[in-house]
Amino acid sequence: MIYRTRWPQRRSGAAAAELALLLPLLGFLFVIALDFGRIFYYTLTVQNSARNGALWACDPYASGLSYTSVQNAVQADASSLSPAIDNKKISSSTSTDANGGATVSVTVTYDFNLITNYPGIPNPYTVSRTVTMRQEAITPTNFPAASP
Repeated sequence: MIYRTRWPQRRSGAAAAELALLLPLLGFLFVIALDFGRIFYYTLTVQNSARNGALWACDPYASGLSYTSVQNAVQADASSLSPAIDNKKISSSTSTDANGGATVSVTVTYDFNLITNYPGIPNPYTVSRTVTMRQEAITPTNFPAASP
């Protein structure tokens, strides 16, 4: 009995055709992941800059620091953002909490431009964060008299 071996059919170009079908989807997933990472980074930076501005605003002795205003404190922490945060997008306010203590709120808004336009997601995407902190009391405490 003679056995004949059957050679498998050649599939030249099958891998190239599969790559051509999947490459647009893989590229789209890559761009989505890239945009998600950028939004995450910019959101953290805006949050940290709002915290830095609120920290500066809640300290009554902050005038000795290197910042001259809340806007400068916010922009110092957001120096890696391009374009920079506009001073018109930084606001601060004072109020009182439930216990009657003074609080300071700093709101930072940043318009983030996506790489591509996704359906249902606005471009530019607005990232806004508000940080509220209790303000330190300005009245000095009674210190014991210094001994000579």
